[in-house]
Amino acid sequence: MHTPPSVRKIVRHRVAAVTVSVFAAGLLLGVTASAGAAPAPSVSQVQARLKSLQTQMDKLDQQYVQVKQQWMTTKQRLQVLNREVGAESHKFAAMRQEIARIAVTAYEDGNLNSSMALLTSGNPQQILDQSSILQELSITNNAQIAQFLAATKQLTTYQQQVQRTKIGLAQLKNGLGKRRAKLNTLVSNEQALLTRLQPAQQVGPGVGGQTGIKYTGPTSTQAQKAVAFAYKALGCAYSWGGTSCSPGYDCSGLTSSAWASAGVSIPRDSYSQESSLPQVDLAPGNVTKYLQPGDILGFSGNSHVGIYVGNGKLIDAPHAGASVQLVSLSGSWYGSSLDGAVRP
Repeated sequence: MHTPPSVRKIVRHRVAAVTVSVFAAGLLLGVTASAGAAPAPSVSQVQARLKSLQTQMDKLDQQYVQVKQQWMTTKQRLQVLNREVGAESHKFAAMRQEIARIAVTAYEDGNLNSSMALLTSGNPQQILDQSSILQELSITNNAQIAQFLAATKQLTTYQQQVQRTKIGLAQLKNGLGKRRAKLNTLVSNEQALLTRLQPAQQVGPGVGGQTGIKYTGPTSTQAQKAVAFAYKALGCAYSWGGTSCSPGYDCSGLTSSAWASAGVSIPRDSYSQESSLPQVDLAPGNVTKYLQPGDILGFSGNSHVGIYVGNGKLIDAPHAGASVQLVSLSGSWYGSSLDGAVRP
């Protein structure tokens, strides 16, 4: 049967369309299959990522501690400034009344016109901006006027400092919030990775620790008292910036609190602890040779610290979701990440 040219053309177009569709589908299936067949990360790759996340988390944790200290210092400065503003405000008000009395006298004598309205203002900055008006008062009152303007300037300075400090506090709070959000994300990622690893393969601080162990050693020295405190903290939760069992400790919060219980004040964050306290040598091949119970060990660029308790072990507040634990230096993340030791 003869097929008209127009029909043959339509058939060719349809066949071509079907062929293109099938070819495209084949490509799509090939791509999908390739994507689905991507090899899963090896245990060593996951371990490397876990170590990296832990280091980032520790650094952010110590930055949080430092910013929190800065926030507390700024808050204390604001309290001082507010007291100074209060004292200067009383002084300003008293002197303004005295200058107003002088102005009333000058007004009654017909020697004053525009100063009265200015002196009824309680705004010290407005008075400073228009201080030339006060020159209309009698020259015999220059000393009092100068004192009044000096007090007004001092009050204005304090008020401006208070405003700048409040702005600084707000910026610090916002910064803390962002750091906490980022730290939460890192912790979530780390915990998700931990669930993918078998217990024997887990690496990082806080893995394989023990709790419920009692300290039975002596407490005659400050170092022994610090160690005894650390043992009592076993099982306490980890908490950002924490320095007590409730709500919990962070790594440097535990070490600083342990030594504080022994009557020794040391820096609060891990970086300051490792940089300002006397160093202890780590003997090659036997890092515990010169260590003594109570020494503070620094890990992963000193972004993490723990307290050495003897026999190759330390007590550590590892990370969010874990508790204070007794762990071993050898054959663990701690042994491979140890950077230094200090002795308060």
